[in-house]
Amino acid sequence: MPHACAVHSFPVKMALIRTAELWRACGRLLPLFPSAIRTQSSVTVGSMARTSLSSPPWPEPAIHDPEEERSRHAAVVRTVNEKLRRRDFGRLFAVVHFAGHQWKVTSEDLILVENHIEAECGDRIRMEKVLLVGAEDFTLLGRPLLGGELVRVEATVIEKTESWPRIHVTFWKRHRHQRKKVFIQPQTVLRINGIELAPTLT
Repeated sequence: MPHACAVHSFPVKMALIRTAELWRACGRLLPLFPSAIRTQSSVTVGSMARTSLSSPPWPEPAIHDPEEERSRHAAVVRTVNEKLRRRDFGRLFAVVHFAGHQWKVTSEDLILVENHIEAECGDRIRMEKVLLVGAEDFTLLGRPLLGGELVRVEATVIEKTESWPRIHVTFWKRHRHQRKKVFIQPQTVLRINGIELAPTLT
């Protein structure tokens, strides 16, 4: 065993000797090329490489004049109010939050809610949480909701039923373990009666 260790240590010693010789050779060459030595203080801002961090690919945001922004906003409101006054906005759609989900709906749509609600069949309900209303030429966004005086979305309860039974079985072989569970989810079908907008924007 001592001879084997000695044989394996000989290449390691040779590699260390060659590494030391290379370091000495590099030390003799560096004074001949002073440009290869760069200190931290010699790096200027202009000589730095252009990267996504030093110069992002998107343009610099322009600072708009507040007066120009107000005038542009007033022009948009006037245009939307004119369309609302003439009822020239086409078919409306809305995004509502109901029963823990968001629904994109329009008139005469049917939606299936995986839950029972308090209303009975035939009752009309109003969806209070309206996130967005869109038309052919404009869209009204809530932050996060649109006001109740601005938009009104109504629906009718069509049917209250239950889903098909879903069976969940667990079985462990060689353990005499078997369990079966049946899941039945209550369901409610709603029909969207219509989406109404206020005659003017405030």
